[in-house]
Amino acid sequence: MNKYSYLPNTEADRKAMLDVLGVDSVEALFADIPDTARFKRELNLPKRLSEMELNRYFNQLAGKNDNLEDNLNFLGAGAYQHYVPSVVDAIISRSEFFTAYTPYQPEISQGVLQAIFEYQTIVCELTGMDVSNASLYDGPTAFGEAAFMACAATRRNKVLVARSVNPEYREVLKTYGYGQNIEVEEVGVENGLVDLNDLAAKLDDTIAGVFVQYPNFFGGIEDLRKLADIAHNQKALFVVSVNPVAMGLLESPGACGADIVVGEGQALGNAISFGGPYLGMLATTKEQMRRIPGRVVGQTTDIDGRRAFVLTLQAREQHIRREKATSNICSNQALNALAATVYVSYMGKQGMQDVAKLNLQKAHYAYKRLTALPNVQGLFTSPFFNEFAIKLDADISYVNRQLLESGIVGGYDLGSTYPEFENCMLLAVTELRTKEDIDLLVERLEAIL
Repeated sequence: MNKYSYLPNTEADRKAMLDVLGVDSVEALFADIPDTARFKRELNLPKRLSEMELNRYFNQLAGKNDNLEDNLNFLGAGAYQHYVPSVVDAIISRSEFFTAYTPYQPEISQGVLQAIFEYQTIVCELTGMDVSNASLYDGPTAFGEAAFMACAATRRNKVLVARSVNPEYREVLKTYGYGQNIEVEEVGVENGLVDLNDLAAKLDDTIAGVFVQYPNFFGGIEDLRKLADIAHNQKALFVVSVNPVAMGLLESPGACGADIVVGEGQALGNAISFGGPYLGMLATTKEQMRRIPGRVVGQTTDIDGRRAFVLTLQAREQHIRREKATSNICSNQALNALAATVYVSYMGKQGMQDVAKLNLQKAHYAYKRLTALPNVQGLFTSPFFNEFAIKLDADISYVNRQLLESGIVGGYDLGSTYPEFENCMLLAVTELRTKEDIDLLVERLEAIL
């Protein structure tokens, strides 16, 4: 094995290139670099491996990880383990999709553009909004982009965000706001939902937008209509971050008065995959359409009257109208968005409703069983979807270590981001968890406590 063993070029290829350049060795290419500046010994790297050795080495590394196939998972908090039908990977792995890059030449990218157009249609149907973009990087960055839209629309530079929103989303929102001189103020929580009195006290005519989550980080179902009315009374935009699976059961934010809807699309046909890549959903009303960040695929007809797809509303930083760019977002997550499109198309309306009901029913069964234990209490009494918070008479990190020894991935330690909720755990239950799985969690938790 020679020192070029990981490169595809043969000795003949290298000789041909050197001949064209008029030199007799690779070393001759560096003749202009002074001898004193050269690195004169071998790099301190492990010895090179054959393909078989390399596969064995990486398998050994992977074997050190606990995974969600060999353990029962009750952890959500923003990334959710759902069943992904085999048809999803079968379609997105086709070479025309899997290897496709951003459609800069839309006239020869009709298939990719149509797939994105269908994705946008699905997002609008799930959220009840008028128009969707072609996806963003992930849920938190979509949340931040919504702040730019709200401030541009209202010509104000302050937003309110509920503390019942995912802590990571709130941190990204603050980071986005810092760069654009947008002030971010948080609204308190009452019984796991937005504290309406605190919201009313902080909301005035300087606020560009009110940001909430639905279901929220604790799994609670906010009263969107009431929140929308409060926001609109001060002419602020109402921004809602959604769990798209819950949209199979809950009333859409669009029907409740939302101006902008964002969300993390991972739950739609995308694996948890160590935290990414994911896709950010963003949809809005016709009134805010021209402020939407990133790409939008539109439908039209060509000169022969045939259905055709185009990139539209392209006031972006790298196009000809870049000085009027609505955002510095550069790309969309087309392959992840395609996975979401295939998933929702395969499931259909009834399938999406069935999955949402399974999540709801199984989570409520788990909540009922767990809160019947003597050392477990429900943290809130508000309605919830497939996540809920419980309070334990024990340290959460200790409990989770003990659960993992039994092959169970426990819940999110709420005390890590909400100091007032020490010894509280956020659990997620999806359609993948069986009655036996839930009963085992209850049995093991009872033994630990």
